[in-house]
Amino acid sequence: MNSTVDIEEIQTTKSEKLLAVVLAVFLLIGGIWTYQRIDDIARDATKVTLSPADRADQQRFAQAQSGVFQAQQEEQAARSDLELKREAYRTALDAGQPADDLEQAYQQAQNRYSAAQDARSAAEQGAEQARPAADAAYQRQQQGSQRSGLIAFFARLAFVLAVLAFAYWLLGRLRKRRSRYFPLAFSVLGFATVLAVVMAGDYVTDYMDPRDLGPLVLAVVGIALTILSFVALQRYLARRVPFRRVRKRECPFCGFPVGTNDHCEGCGREVIAECATCAKPRRVGTLHCGACGQA
Repeated sequence: MNSTVDIEEIQTTKSEKLLAVVLAVFLLIGGIWTYQRIDDIARDATKVTLSPADRADQQRFAQAQSGVFQAQQEEQAARSDLELKREAYRTALDAGQPADDLEQAYQQAQNRYSAAQDARSAAEQGAEQARPAADAAYQRQQQGSQRSGLIAFFARLAFVLAVLAFAYWLLGRLRKRRSRYFPLAFSVLGFATVLAVVMAGDYVTDYMDPRDLGPLVLAVVGIALTILSFVALQRYLARRVPFRRVRKRECPFCGFPVGTNDHCEGCGREVIAECATCAKPRRVGTLHCGACGQA
């Protein structure tokens, strides 16, 4: 059985349409899994590992920050204690009561508060001294992370563009061969389109960096491929339409019914002409002469 037919005459069954949709769904499952794995593999392959010195700098800064927080807590506690001791001492003085013990406690609270202030200042100074090295290590880590993200983006972009190119190639290939498997090409094309939309959604809302051009690249390539496919389809139809009209005993130029007339009653053009090989009458638009069989 020959499966090569005129694809413009194909009557796609509901079963074929359903299978095409199911194929697109499974392609999406596998494609999105691959799309995600590309990101994971690219990031793992280019993952930046901090040097022991960088890790030590970050740990030193973290400890210094923790020391600052602890010193601030101790300063706040010493200040609260000083305020309580001051109020108790002042109350005793206002009441004319003996206040030697309260005065001594107030002086001790003042000394603790001053020491806490000095400790907090020293901790902040130590943190400021440790900050530059920690910031430099953090910047190196961020640059490595951005580089990994950029490599993952270009790998994903290459994958999506390859899928789009294959989908349009398959569409043209099956159309050219007039295959009954032509609906499957639309499954691949639909899968590629959704995959491109997924990638655009991943990157279109990111902060400004080179990856912002990814959705634009996808859009431009998709538009170009679609227009090229449309042009190819129109050229194909321009070659096939006259023959299909002749099969229906219509004018190959305007489609008006001509029956056995020598000229079209719709456009007036000649629909019967001499064969270039045998000079016998031949309908314009036929693939072969009915008398000699020549093309």
